[in-house]
Amino acid sequence: MRTGARLPVVWRGYDRNQVDTLLNRISQALNGGPAMSADEVREARFDVVLRGYDSRAVDDLVRECIRELEAAVPISERPGRSRAEPGWLINWIQNTRFSDARLRSGYDVRDVDAFLGRVVAGLRGTAPPVTARDVRESGFRVVRLGPGYDEQEVDRFLLQLAGALERR
Repeated sequence: MRTGARLPVVWRGYDRNQVDTLLNRISQALNGGPAMSADEVREARFDVVLRGYDSRAVDDLVRECIRELEAAVPISERPGRSRAEPGWLINWIQNTRFSDARLRSGYDVRDVDAFLGRVVAGLRGTAPPVTARDVRESGFRVVRLGPGYDEQEVDRFLLQLAGALERR
């Protein structure tokens, strides 16, 4: 995050002390200090003064800070997360593409595709439902020279999928 960035000073802009105070609080929150929510940042208002920070630059930086604060909160704890709809989940799963592992070892393409097919069938109601726990405990054969998916990409996707299934 660029909270330490030098913001341009203009003839009429946001009060520099108010902006610096907010940016310091955000920086502390992102580095293990007192928690601060994205909503608190959204509610922040600055006075317009002579020789203040450029409002556009501050607004851009504050939006970036909000994204970082939201990303720092675990998916399961994010407020206002709506329940995941089966149709949306099916579409998301079917449109996900993983990188080829190339010359590295990777998860067997057939295993991963078959598992995700079971998840989709469970969401459609044509097979027993797959739970978040099932997703977390899933395992795939590792291939060295055959067609394989990048292991880290698959693992990240499965974590997100488990979180989405918990919200159902």
